[in-house]
Amino acid sequence: MNQARQAAISAATQYQRITKPHSFSEIPFKDLFGANVFNETVMKQRLPKAVFKSLERTIKRGETLDPSVADAVATAMKDWAIEKGATHYAHVFYPLTGLTAEKHDSFLSPTDEGIGIAEFLGSALIQGEPDASSFPHGGIRATFEARGYTAWDVTSPAYILENPNGKTLCIPTSFVSWTGESLDKKTPLLRSMQALNKQAQRVLKLFGHDNPNLVIATAGAEQEYFLIDRSFFFARPDLHIASRTLYGAEPPKGQEFEDQYFGAIPERILACMLETERELYKLGVPVKTRHNEVAPSQYELAPVYENANVATDHQHLIMLTLQRVAQKYGLACLLHEKPFGGINGSGKHLNWSMSCAGIGNLLDPGQTPHDNAQFLIFCAAVIRAVHQYSKLLRVTIAHAGNDHRLGANEAPPAIISIFLGDMLTDVFEQIEQGNIKGSKPGGSLTVGVETLPPLPKHSGDRNRTSPFAFTGDKFEFRALGANQSIAGPLVALNTIVAESLDAIATELEKELDGDRSDAEKFNQAVQKVLQNVIREHKAVIFNGDGYSPAWHKEAEKRGLPNLRNTVEALPELISKENIQLLEKYNVLSERETHSRYEIYMERYCKDINTEANLCLSMAKQMILPAGYRYMGELSAIASSAKFNSQTVSKIAELVTDLEQGIDRLEQVVAHETCADVLKDAQHYRDLVIPAMGNLRQVADQIEKIVADDLWPLPSYREMLFIK
Repeated sequence: MNQARQAAISAATQYQRITKPHSFSEIPFKDLFGANVFNETVMKQRLPKAVFKSLERTIKRGETLDPSVADAVATAMKDWAIEKGATHYAHVFYPLTGLTAEKHDSFLSPTDEGIGIAEFLGSALIQGEPDASSFPHGGIRATFEARGYTAWDVTSPAYILENPNGKTLCIPTSFVSWTGESLDKKTPLLRSMQALNKQAQRVLKLFGHDNPNLVIATAGAEQEYFLIDRSFFFARPDLHIASRTLYGAEPPKGQEFEDQYFGAIPERILACMLETERELYKLGVPVKTRHNEVAPSQYELAPVYENANVATDHQHLIMLTLQRVAQKYGLACLLHEKPFGGINGSGKHLNWSMSCAGIGNLLDPGQTPHDNAQFLIFCAAVIRAVHQYSKLLRVTIAHAGNDHRLGANEAPPAIISIFLGDMLTDVFEQIEQGNIKGSKPGGSLTVGVETLPPLPKHSGDRNRTSPFAFTGDKFEFRALGANQSIAGPLVALNTIVAESLDAIATELEKELDGDRSDAEKFNQAVQKVLQNVIREHKAVIFNGDGYSPAWHKEAEKRGLPNLRNTVEALPELISKENIQLLEKYNVLSERETHSRYEIYMERYCKDINTEANLCLSMAKQMILPAGYRYMGELSAIASSAKFNSQTVSKIAELVTDLEQGIDRLEQVVAHETCADVLKDAQHYRDLVIPAMGNLRQVADQIEKIVADDLWPLPSYREMLFIK
């Protein structure tokens, strides 16, 4: 075997843990939860009552933050953090790279007497000024304009991030330019939540809630990921740089035996999961579920869903923590959507709903949804929104990594549709016909074993092929990529539902003509609005097999768009309709929307260009030499003994094809970029990606033929099955 591969296998099989085992019996997990979070309980204990009440009104009612409380909060936060061992603080923000950014500053301030004091003023809490010059901006500022501001987001709690050599107080913030335009993911998310609250409150008031509390979007994203030994990771330039394998022949066994899914978790992997959860507990991240996923070496972690803004920050923490803890166990955490060809990739299922304190979950149908007019109105608003703005939703999941998944039999199709289930579909059909009789009951399921009790049975099955499915009391947007921030999809969901609620509230107000006292008139108005919505937007409801070719034809008949890849989808972001929508609800200005289009298109081009150059370097420096050496060995044998030359001819043919493939890829990669980023992206999609695919096809055939001791890259068999 190749020495580098042998060394990687030896390191994987002889792994010894480098960390001391943790014991949950020493500190019960319930005591760990939120231990490093400056949460409501800590604030109540440490802040003056008036200051705490002021913050509480901002957090729970959405009132404007009173700047006069900043000094008191900063002092309490600093004292708490220093007691925890923190020496620095950091404004944490989420630029348009999709990653987490942070600028660290020390609490230490020297005095004239030559001593140091700990200092953290309210002004430093409220506002920071990281250099914005090197972050993506999409034309919002000139190259020489470097100033950017971070602004404290009081609605997402500060927390302590631990390091073996110290601790840092992390303060979630928004990130804006000197002109006040958003350069980040958080700012438009907060704006969209504000828009959703405003329109949802209008509807709730029509239903008799005179002074409803703040309506918040709630979210929780299930995270899929791969774990492989780090020795393999560093032996693969493509995994190390592009986070996915650009070459690799399929192993004799993949996922076809279906023995990985929900199987027993390997000891080393489980130990890594347990420590990951322990760290996330301390950060107040409500992780709930862990299990083996479908593909070998693939796993899933899922939190309980919570305030959408906090859930977004927690998602970034989940991804960071998974990757950091994995290193301690000699593992590499792969978050790319398609790290391995031929087996399932990784997604992120975004569970979304709306909630109001004192009222509850606004998408909870209750036991008799046909009688729950308030639920039906909010559910209808979502149906209308997804149908009317499906292209915008599709845009939010469009990137190079996700193009490998969407539409395949491992992920929902690129066609955005809604699965409602049997019960709700039946209810809305009755509404459309104007004759509501009742709801289908769930009943119970008898297993047929006397020692097992009857099981409660839902009124409808689940549909894993649907990109947007109702799952009992929330919707699950199942088409997100594993590596992306959930902020973009949340911004779109919140905004389009706000628009639908706005339209529905306006129609109800028009029907009622200011008279809410007449119950019969109100019920008739609700019935009329619901009928109109379902008649106009029922085309988006589909409960069947989203993977089937027949659905693609049916979707086309229904007028549902099918934006098959990123290059088709992203231009929809700057359509007149979507720009007007985002401007109307003050979520993104036209300039901010255009900036995102430019940034995301450029990122697509950069991703493909990086992969293409990696393809070339690996082919020329690793795969082609292995082919030459094997040809040499075979030729030497053939010249000295009777030998079947068929293998020599085959490898010679493949090496020639590889050389030609390298030449072709070099030609298409060497194109000159133009001022039109869309044309550049089309070039990468139409010429570079196919050339990469052709080169891989040849290289994977060579891997199946060349002598094992000559092949330089860890194989799929080794990476996926040696743990």
